[in-house]
Amino acid sequence: MKLKTLTLAASTTAILAGPAAAELVFPSLDYRTGPYAAGGIPFADGYADYFTLLNERDGGIGGVPARVLACETGYNTERGVECYESTKGEGALVYQPLSTGITYQLIPKATADDIPIHSMGYGRTSAANGEVFSHVFNYPANYWQAASGIVNHMLEENGGDMSGKRIALVYHNSAFGKEPIRTLNELGALHGFELLELAVDHPGQEQRSQWLEIRRQRPDYVIMWGWGVMNQVAIQEAANIRFPMNNFYGVWWSGSENDVLPAGAGADGYRSVTFHGVGDDYPVFDDIQQYVVDAGLAAGAGDQVGTVLYNRGLYAAMLAAEAARTAQEIHGTAEITPAMMRDGMEALEITEERMAELGLPGFGPEFAVSCADHGGPGNSAIAEWDADTETWSLISDFTAPDNDVIEPLIMEDSLAYAAENNLPETRCE
Repeated sequence: MKLKTLTLAASTTAILAGPAAAELVFPSLDYRTGPYAAGGIPFADGYADYFTLLNERDGGIGGVPARVLACETGYNTERGVECYESTKGEGALVYQPLSTGITYQLIPKATADDIPIHSMGYGRTSAANGEVFSHVFNYPANYWQAASGIVNHMLEENGGDMSGKRIALVYHNSAFGKEPIRTLNELGALHGFELLELAVDHPGQEQRSQWLEIRRQRPDYVIMWGWGVMNQVAIQEAANIRFPMNNFYGVWWSGSENDVLPAGAGADGYRSVTFHGVGDDYPVFDDIQQYVVDAGLAAGAGDQVGTVLYNRGLYAAMLAAEAARTAQEIHGTAEITPAMMRDGMEALEITEERMAELGLPGFGPEFAVSCADHGGPGNSAIAEWDADTETWSLISDFTAPDNDVIEPLIMEDSLAYAAENNLPETRCE
């Protein structure tokens, strides 16, 4: 049975000083067209619908209406940069690029413009080091922590011993897809498994040779770092060669309904790492239905509510809204600037109590951000697909990654970036 969601408008409004701002602007770099639209659409819908909920139910954030400023990128880096340039002057508080390639290009631009970026669970992993990356945040988890979360689950299922095991990494041949390679090699050296790397070129429709190689090499596990049509093709190819789906894991961008439904029963048991909950059994969705979908205000058709990527877009919007509230509290004004928003993001704390107040109890792990830590602890869980019921369910708790391996890699990469760009290595007191 679902609980009733609490209304939160009054609690924040009461503490604010000064006149209300006209609006709080949240750009949404969408891709509702192109080969990655199947993933881009539900995320964009969830992102927009959450802000609509806050406007309709609570009167905005701290009494100020939120405006989602959509700009179509088609998952194209050049168009993403054009979207940034065309929207940044409209009071944009924070950018969610939804693309590792776009994020890489925007890091120096947004930093110079004093506008924060939230590359939630993607982008440049070493941006978790806030000492170097002052305006980039990738909480609550990053790609290297995702790789560790997957390996940790494999370790659990093998009594803590992966010696002699072989893992094939099927990855999108891009900056995004290459992100976990270093981490997996480091973890392989630590735990005794071998990594087989198999690149898949954009957009990923042709994978016959990679799966023939998997059939020939017979790895114990496959990890997929894919997006868009690549995922559903890979899962179908895995089913075709009868690869055991319980041994097939995807990154969180390879674990949506879009990825598994085309394979039908063949996808049963496929797994994906995640940094948030699944399904619609959370009180916030009752309010989404009442104030957004039934009111005819949904960004899309309303048929994506509760799906993995819709939930992820909603989660990103929730974190942005909570950072805006934090910025309002810190600065005592509703008229927050992008610089103030950055302060709010750096002071963000998400507790289970607050998640419950927001109608998302248990939706994700607690975390806090600081000047030096823009990434959070990186806890993740494993979800599994049930083809009979066509639902995802969590089969593990949210657990910590091997940060003893990951943190030195983050430090090494971020300090190299600082040296290349003549940036200070430390800025936090």
